[in-house]
Amino acid sequence: MDRRSLVKHVGMAGVLAAGVAPAVRSQEVLRWRLVTSFPKVLDAISGGAEKFAQSLRLMSGGQIEVSVHSAGELMPAFGVMEGVQNGVVEMALTAPYYFTDKDYCFALGCAVPFGLTARQMDAWMEYGGGRKLMDDFYAQYNIKSLSAGNTGTQMGGWYRKEIRTVQDLHGLRMRAGGGLLGDALQKLGVQAVNMPIADAQQALEKNRLDAVEFVGPYDDQKLGFGKIAPYYYYPGWWEGGAELAYFINTKSFAALTPELRAMVEAAAAQAAKDLTAKYLAYNPAALKKLLSERVQLRAFPRELMDAGFKAVMATMAEHEAKSAQFKKIHRSMRGFQHDQLLWDRFSEFRYASYMSAVRL
Repeated sequence: MDRRSLVKHVGMAGVLAAGVAPAVRSQEVLRWRLVTSFPKVLDAISGGAEKFAQSLRLMSGGQIEVSVHSAGELMPAFGVMEGVQNGVVEMALTAPYYFTDKDYCFALGCAVPFGLTARQMDAWMEYGGGRKLMDDFYAQYNIKSLSAGNTGTQMGGWYRKEIRTVQDLHGLRMRAGGGLLGDALQKLGVQAVNMPIADAQQALEKNRLDAVEFVGPYDDQKLGFGKIAPYYYYPGWWEGGAELAYFINTKSFAALTPELRAMVEAAAAQAAKDLTAKYLAYNPAALKKLLSERVQLRAFPRELMDAGFKAVMATMAEHEAKSAQFKKIHRSMRGFQHDQLLWDRFSEFRYASYMSAVRL
């Protein structure tokens, strides 16, 4: 008779009397550290990490305790990938495109300009071959990656002055996340800088930046960008949906029992779903609040969008020529996107276009 049958037939008291303790209590408690690339004030993201830790603790019966550390507590915001890679910490919550200085493939697991939406990214990862392609890439860095949730389509950033033409971008000092976006913006004359968002906030205040792009209304209002740069542009064509990730040291993950590995994956999936839903739920109210504070909402001109698209496609071609792995992953993503856009013409796009035009 196995342990499960034994518990069922004689009860827990009988099991304990027989000297058979529950498996989850028979092992030493594992203590993991989870570092993030974000300040604690961004509670949608930091709350996702906390939810992951809480869920894993409950699922494992307390066998795994995860302590969450915001950017700068244990290591710098952009140091978390190497921290996980080298086993300094067990895991991190981050935006993979922060690490394109190591390899541009990191961006493909997060967001690329004119890339996938949140739902499309989910579908590509799980049913379009994306997960396997990214797993093969991350393995080179001793990383096991799990989705941490998606911000959804982002805004186009905060600007001190209006952007009416492509020429208005020339010489603009702008915080822009991820190397692919920075490369494309530079083709448009922007002085793009990739820096942690906490540093960007200070740089904008001290007039070292002219513009900042981050996520969307819910996060952006907490950082007070609109008080300095009042022009809030849309859409964020560089991030149709930014996929955040849990990076886990492969040795730490492999050392777990199969049951505990499944719990880690389940806790991550639960937290990811919650984070994605939170952004979708909270952004509308945050946008209304920003507009009540006299923020100036502006749409990017079509001319600029077209120039951006051309610059992005040229940037992607350059990186495909340099890296066979980048080319393989990128071509997979774009092929999937092509089919999704075809389907969207008859489904999501048509439905959303109509619903946005009627009065509820």
